[in-house]
Amino acid sequence: MSYIITAERQLLLSAELAAARTQAAFAHALERTSAAFGFSHTAFMNAPAPEDSMMTPLLIEGSVPLQFMREFDRQQLVRRCPMLRVRDTVMPRSWHLLEKDNDPDMSLPRELHALLINYNCPMSIVIPINSPDGQHLVFWFMGNRNSLSQSELNELTMIMLQALDSYNNLRRNDGSVPHMLSARELEVVRWTAQGKTSVEIGQILSLSDHTVNAYMMNAIKKLDCVNRTQLVAKAIRLKLIS
Repeated sequence: MSYIITAERQLLLSAELAAARTQAAFAHALERTSAAFGFSHTAFMNAPAPEDSMMTPLLIEGSVPLQFMREFDRQQLVRRCPMLRVRDTVMPRSWHLLEKDNDPDMSLPRELHALLINYNCPMSIVIPINSPDGQHLVFWFMGNRNSLSQSELNELTMIMLQALDSYNNLRRNDGSVPHMLSARELEVVRWTAQGKTSVEIGQILSLSDHTVNAYMMNAIKKLDCVNRTQLVAKAIRLKLIS
């Protein structure tokens, strides 16, 4: 019976990813996959190169809280995380901060340990995948659940192969330049990237927080994102803000 349930889950989640025709639909499908396996957050990102120090410019899609990313980048944890050094491997890496049988080579910086515990994400798995065009990519799932069984790991890895195929299809089919943001929308995104809340941005720009949120939602829609985290990451990636 468990095999049937697993097979059905893999089929349904893979089909949803295959049916994604926009980045927003792709992001939603990734979030549904994350939730189906008991994770709280996911990050789909370029695998860090040795010279990379920040996570935000590497993020392609994800549901990681913006404040988590700010703290992660403030401490330049990309350079200090052994589980993200995956450009030369396709082997998944997983760890559980509350279980004893962790790989000694996967010891985490204490700052990252504290950050993951603070966000109730003691269990993580990183799945590296190489695109046919040579791009090194990473799927990072995190949450509060038991370690994955081998069958769950195999299942999730197969679903991520479909996710990679869907992502490549989106890249091939998206030849259009994203809608440009207005000057006011860019201001809101810039201040959001600097950690300001809607209320604080409203005070800086002499706007109500309701108006700030309206500009934010317009920007999210124009860049085909689903939340502020993706918006900031995509705006940086498109060099709309620095």
